[in-house]
Order: sequence, then C-alpha cells, then structure tokens
Amino acid sequence: MASPILPIGGGGEDRSASGGSLLFQILGPLRLWRDGAELNAGPRQQAFLLALLLAREGRPLSTGELIDLIWDDDPPVSALNVIHKYIGSLRRLLEPTLSARDPGSHLLRRGNGYLFTAGTGTLDLVVFRDLTEAAEVALAQDRHEVALDRYVEALGLWQGPAGGGLHQGSASTSIFTRLDDRFFEVCTAAAGLAVPMGRPERVLPSLQLAATMAPLHEPVQASLISALGAAGQQAEALSVFRAVHARLAGELGVDPGPALIAAHRRVLDQSLTAGGAVTPHRPAGRPSSPPRPATGPGASPAGGMVGRAGELTVLRQAIEPAFTGGGGIIVLEGEPGIGKTRLLEELAAEADRRGARVVWGHCLEGEGTPSMWPWVEVIGTVLDDSPGVARHQWLTGELGALLDPDGELPGGSAPAGGGARFRLFEAAVDAIGQAAAQRPLVLVIDDLQWADIASLHLFGHLAARLPGGTVIVGGLRDRAPVPGEALARTLAAASRVPGHYRIRLGPLGPAEVAELVRRETGLTPGQGAVRTICARTAGNPFFVRELARLFADSGVVTEDAVARAEVPSTVRDVVCARMTALDDHARDLLQIAALIGRDVDLGLLAGVAGVDVQSCLDRLEPVEALGLLGPAPGDPFSFRFSHDLVRESVCRTMPPGRARRLHLRVADALEPTELAGDSVAERVAHHLWAAGPLADPHRTAAALVRAGRHAAAKCALEAADGRLRSAVRMARTANLAEVELSAVSPLIALIRTRSMYGSPAADPREGAEHLARGRGRTT
Repeated sequence: MASPILPIGGGGEDRSASGGSLLFQILGPLRLWRDGAELNAGPRQQAFLLALLLAREGRPLSTGELIDLIWDDDPPVSALNVIHKYIGSLRRLLEPTLSARDPGSHLLRRGNGYLFTAGTGTLDLVVFRDLTEAAEVALAQDRHEVALDRYVEALGLWQGPAGGGLHQGSASTSIFTRLDDRFFEVCTAAAGLAVPMGRPERVLPSLQLAATMAPLHEPVQASLISALGAAGQQAEALSVFRAVHARLAGELGVDPGPALIAAHRRVLDQSLTAGGAVTPHRPAGRPSSPPRPATGPGASPAGGMVGRAGELTVLRQAIEPAFTGGGGIIVLEGEPGIGKTRLLEELAAEADRRGARVVWGHCLEGEGTPSMWPWVEVIGTVLDDSPGVARHQWLTGELGALLDPDGELPGGSAPAGGGARFRLFEAAVDAIGQAAAQRPLVLVIDDLQWADIASLHLFGHLAARLPGGTVIVGGLRDRAPVPGEALARTLAAASRVPGHYRIRLGPLGPAEVAELVRRETGLTPGQGAVRTICARTAGNPFFVRELARLFADSGVVTEDAVARAEVPSTVRDVVCARMTALDDHARDLLQIAALIGRDVDLGLLAGVAGVDVQSCLDRLEPVEALGLLGPAPGDPFSFRFSHDLVRESVCRTMPPGRARRLHLRVADALEPTELAGDSVAERVAHHLWAAGPLADPHRTAAALVRAGRHAAAKCALEAADGRLRSAVRMARTANLAEVELSAVSPLIALIRTRSMYGSPAADPREGAEHLARGRGRTT
C-alpha cells in the first residue's frame, strides 16, 4: 500500500480511542491510513461525505447542509437516513473497536449535524494551515529563510485539487474551491519570497502544479513566469505567457491583467537573474508588449486564421448575390469550439469592406431572454438607420409590437392571432427589403440552436420571401445541444430556397493542425506527433490549442509526448482569480450585474444595489480594471460583460439562497422602469420565477400572465403558452382563483390561435369553466 505523504514526525500521529494511528489526506485525492495501511473510504457518496467533513475540519455541518451538498436539488426521501448510515460506517472504518453507541474521537455529533476533529498532525489540511501560519510569523520577523522553508513544506503537502474531483454538484464546489484558492495564495506568496532571494527552484514544482490546476489563474501564472525567468528558463517563461494570453483572449475575450503583463516585461527586460544575465527573447526593434491575439478557436496569436481557406471561398461565393440584387441563405454549422463565430466575423468584415451593410442578431441561451430577441436586434438596427419619418411609420405599425410590446393586446385579453402574426412578419420583410434597396444587406444570426420558436418562424418566413440584395447567414451548433425539431423544420424549409448553402465546418486537417501548434508553441511537430494530435483532438481547434499548451515547455513535440499527454479541462478560470482582488462592495455589484444579463443598465444596477449611480460607477472601477465588465460600446448608460462565460462564471460563485434574494431585488427594481426597446414584463417574470419561494405567489403568477401576453403580442406563441401555463400552475397551487382565471382566458385564445399552425396543446377550458362556475361567471 502507498505510504502517507504527511511530513509528520516526533510522535505527532494521533492515537484514536480504539488504538491505532490515523492519517487523512484531503489536499488532493481523498486518502486515509490506519497504522500505515491505506483504507478504502467506501462508496462514492460516503467518501464524499467524509471529504466534506475533512474540508470543514472543526466546524459542524448540519444534516440539512450535508443533504444539499451531496444531492444538490434532488435528494431522495431517505436522505437523512442515508447520512446517518454513512456516519456509522465511517466511524467503524476509522475506529473498528468502537462500541455501537460510542461516537469515537473524530466524527462527532453537534446539534443536528456532524463535525470532524483532527488529532495533532493527522490531517494534511491542518498541517498546511499550521505551516503557513508559521511562515507568516517568520516573515513578519524578517526571518526569510525560515519563512521560505515553512512555505515549501506546506506547499509540498498538495497532490492536486482538494478532494480530487469527488465533489459532484454546484453547491459543494465552493467548499473545495476555497481550499484550492488558499493553495494558490500561498504559492504566489512563496514565489514572491523565493524569487528575490534567488531561490526560485524551491517553489517551481508547486507553482507548476498550481498552474496545471488553474490554467487561467493570473496571479499563479504570473508567479510561474517570474520563477521560470529567475531560474534561467526564459523560453519556458515566455511560452507560458503566450499560452495564457491566447487562452484569455480565445476563451474569455479579455486581455492579460497587470500581474501577467508585469511578469512578462520583467522577463523581457532582464530584470530577473538566475546565475547570470537574461537574454531578451524578441527580435531587434520589436516592442516588448505582445500582439493581441484573435478571439476565436483556430485563430493564431498573431491574429490571422489558421486554415478555413476553402470554407471562406464558399462563403464569399454565397454572399455574392447580395451585391448583384439577388438573395441567399447560408447556414454554417459545426461542433462547439470549431470556430464558427470566428469565421462569421471574418466573412462579415469582408462584406463590410465591400460596401455591404452587416447586421447581427444573437440568439441567447436562457429563459430570461425576451422572445424574438435576434429579430428585435436586427429590425431595431435596420430601423435606427431609417429616415425619421419612415422609422416613425414603422414603429406605429406592426413592427411596434415587436420592438415595444407594452400596449394592450389586440382584442382585449386575447393574444394576437394568425393574421396579426402574418402582418408582423410581412412588415419585417418590407423593412428589410427597403434597407437592402439602399445597399447590399447581410444579416448574421448567430447561435440558432438557442432561437425561440417564434424567431425560427420569422426566419423561415423571411427565407421564403427574401428581398433582393439580402443574404441571411446563420451560425449553428450541431451538438450540445442537438438541434430540436422546430429548428430542423425551419432549416429544411430554408433549404428549398434558391441560393441556399449549408456548410458544415469540419475539423482542421493535419497541415492546419501542425500550423496551429507551431503558432501556439513556437515548436514544429513531426508527422507522427501531428497524426496523434489529430486523432486525439479530432482536429477541433480549441482542443488542439489546449493539448499544445501541455508540451509547449518541452522544447520538442514528439509522438510519444502527445500520446501520453491528457487533454486538459479548465479547472478554474480567470474569473474566480480576479474576483479575489475585489472588495465586498465591488463583488456584490458584479454578482448583481451577472444576474441582470450580459448588458447591464447602470441605473438598474444602482437601483438593485441601493446606491446612487456615481457610487455605482466608483465601485465598478476595480471591476473594469480587471477586465470583467466594461462600458458597452456606443452606450454610455450601460456596461457589458466581456464574454458571456464571464457572466455565467460570476453567477456560479453565488450560493443559491443569495441568488434568489438578488433575483427578487432585480425584479423589484425592474417593475417600475420603462427601458426603451426592452421586454421588461418578460424579464420581471423571469426574475420573480427565479426568486422561487421568496417572491409573493400572487405577484409571480400575475407577472407570468403579463409576460405571456407580451410574448403573444409579438406572436411568440410558444413562449406565451409556457408562461401562461406556469401562471396557471402557480395560481392553482396558491389558490389564487382570480389570477388563475386571468391566465386561463388568454391561454384558451392562444390555443385556438396555435391550432391554426397544427400545434398540439392541452385544453385548459375545463379548468376555466370550473373556475368560472365557482366564481359565478361564464367563460
């Protein structure tokens, strides 16, 4: 059996009440030993329970917390009994001679929960904390050698991510993440001590482990670059910087932060030494600051695309009809990470240079997105450039329901029918046709896999009646998620339109893979290595770059090295690292902004936070400096997340209870507002629904009714159906007969409308008649 790695001696091992010494490891994969023999912690959930208690050593966890942490939102009915069973099994495992009712020395009952207590020198986490505390005391006393010794001992305890991947849900992630974050903090502190002392080699192993665990943690990566440079490994240091720079831009769309830039400049400017002068690694006359890389998979750090020449040629052909008065439909599809958006951006830039007008619409994931959003963007942009009189005429006509659906629905409580929907779609066709008559028009609709059904219907209608001089280009994932039935029908209908192109963006070929590796690492891979890279990554540009990062430091890319390397996944991203530098006020604002959406109105953000706009701007300054959130282009009243992944990552830092409270505050601030061009009713309903039991049921159900009516006014019949049905269910559960009836009435009218399109839907009329009879009414 493997031996424990704890550097414990001098009789420090704990003798449990049953006799026998115990040692526990949580700073890496969960492991435990008794009398030097390694023990099996049992089934995965039982081992996970032990890992949680070790990670929270000395602090109790209630049974309710344990249930949430182990099962997230789906605990079994017997969850409490299972917890008690696991605790009993673990007590017998750790101290097999315990009597049935003896709690033992380690797993103790506290109130309605449990805690783990570690004896002296038995748990690596406690030893780590003691050693780091000793290092900090020595550092405060200017005993730098002693401080470095203690830091190195503490860091040597780490064998990988805390818990070794046992944590299985979002609720438990933060417990282990906090331990990892402390490891990263100590790594950077130790590097800050070792490098000026001329001892960088003492911290390099721990820094390299931390960099592998957190490839986008900027302080860790900056410390690694500094230590490599100080150790005389300048080429490796620069390679690390290039890789991190490319990943920050390609995955998050942000530039390196100040720590990375400073570390990079120190290497280039020979300000670090390791037994001699550092030779700068840049051609004469070139600036020391790096070029900004392209922001999509398959783009080189120098900004040019790798490969895709054939696809770009076909795309150029496909948009040519826009310049000759014709039309066309292009669908560009491929797996995530294959480079679709990057290629669409390249095509849009070419069309713009040739004089076409390029208008983008974005389909966004998430129920909080207003219905018909890509077409709200497209039509809004088209009309913004129209003459004032023409724009006013469009907005007072059918298109007003799309861009500002805040009036009463046609016909009172009934939603707009098939005729209104047809008129709306025809008005959109006419507006696009008038714009295309002025100059060639290229409409780019990205991420069609997230499109709501009403948006797909308008896409299909426009494709069938495409005005001259117009080309529609759609981007589409072919997996994650798999395209649904409605999207498949829309694309099938569009395929019958003359000038249709459907282009699947496939993997990079061997020559392109070799070029991408060369640009990413500065190394030229051999043919065998290229074949292995292609086989392991299937030519996906994102994974090629991820794999290349692993052997960028080796100086050579061999077939054997590629075969043995693992394709890494991002364990931590730059967001968590950057958020640690924020104070509580800035962090709170950032979390509120993340729940509001990618585009954040400053007035709304200030209102939710309970501060004035100037204070809001002041508190956002450090967030903006870190590149997480910045002013929206062309809109001085809004901020924008650099990438939606950044926003999603911030959302995941919030415990569910806090997220619900903030959703309620967002809804409170949104309700009285009149944000131009925004579907406020639908957003309010989303936030109230997300607030769950914190929101008043009457208020949430009424908001869902309003949201359903607004969606119906825009002819987003499917979205309206979902919201109205949710309102019915909530009102019925809360015994809100009046609200239920107010939802059922438009839902009946909606079902009649949808029946024109052959959409199946359950008939709620029985419920309506029952309610009406109970209230002394008829329907």
